[in-house]
Amino acid sequence: MSERVLPTLPGPEAPEEDAHGPGAFGPVGRVGAWRWSGADGARPCDDDVVAEVPVALEYNGIAHTVMLASPADLEDFACGFSLTEGIIARPRDIRDIERVDTATGVEMRLTIAAERFSALKGHRRSLAGRTGCGLCGAESLGQVVRDLPPVAAPVRLTPAALQRGLADLAERQPVQRRTGAAHAAAWIDPSGAVVALREDVGRHNALDKLAGALARGGVDCSAGAVLVTSRASYEMVQKAAAMGIGLLAAISAPTTLAVDLAARLNLTLVGFLRPGSFMVYTHPWRLHSE
Repeated sequence: MSERVLPTLPGPEAPEEDAHGPGAFGPVGRVGAWRWSGADGARPCDDDVVAEVPVALEYNGIAHTVMLASPADLEDFACGFSLTEGIIARPRDIRDIERVDTATGVEMRLTIAAERFSALKGHRRSLAGRTGCGLCGAESLGQVVRDLPPVAAPVRLTPAALQRGLADLAERQPVQRRTGAAHAAAWIDPSGAVVALREDVGRHNALDKLAGALARGGVDCSAGAVLVTSRASYEMVQKAAAMGIGLLAAISAPTTLAVDLAARLNLTLVGFLRPGSFMVYTHPWRLHSE
């Protein structure tokens, strides 16, 4: 499977400052700092710091929300956010995406199908974007709980496949290696091979970027699983289910709301994915012995 899919899914943008022109934003910034040690005291140095900038999402000329995100793979982010938030139903609902770097951030200008824009106007969700909580800005409890169908993905994986994916995940995070401050979301095939991975300062953003990359690449999300370098919150489960993902594995803990939602949506939820061990909270049938 990965041999057919990989050519359509380039990896995360290279985190090199020189790849971005004056006034443009890259995923990593170089800043001055002081390194302190007991032996040498404080010494001036330069340090790589993950970039975080305001990213405005605009649909058919109307501002929708501003999120704080790492300014890489933003076309994937715009597509994935639109899909996982239910603004569009399929990638072809997006007619055009334009990225505009400004003095204060990045504008992502999307042109979407008229019927989807009409639905968006009828159910606006005013968001104040955060990297910590994906529900900040929801105007009512009714906007938190989306009506999603149960996940029908038949995919099954072995524990060894999850362990292989975890090992590959650690090797494919260039921004995290340089800064120590980026989350990642990766899609693995049933063998555990990482087919696509995206990084961002925000865990929700990383998953949205991955969703966009898979959708734009024409990948059947239900044929694999997603690994995330964060806790498994309610919205992470909701976004995975919106992608048709049958198994979501997090390296940290789930929340009670996430477990309840995963159980209701027929999604297998794995937490505390570590070398040699993990916890399964819902629908363990998708994990089978060798």
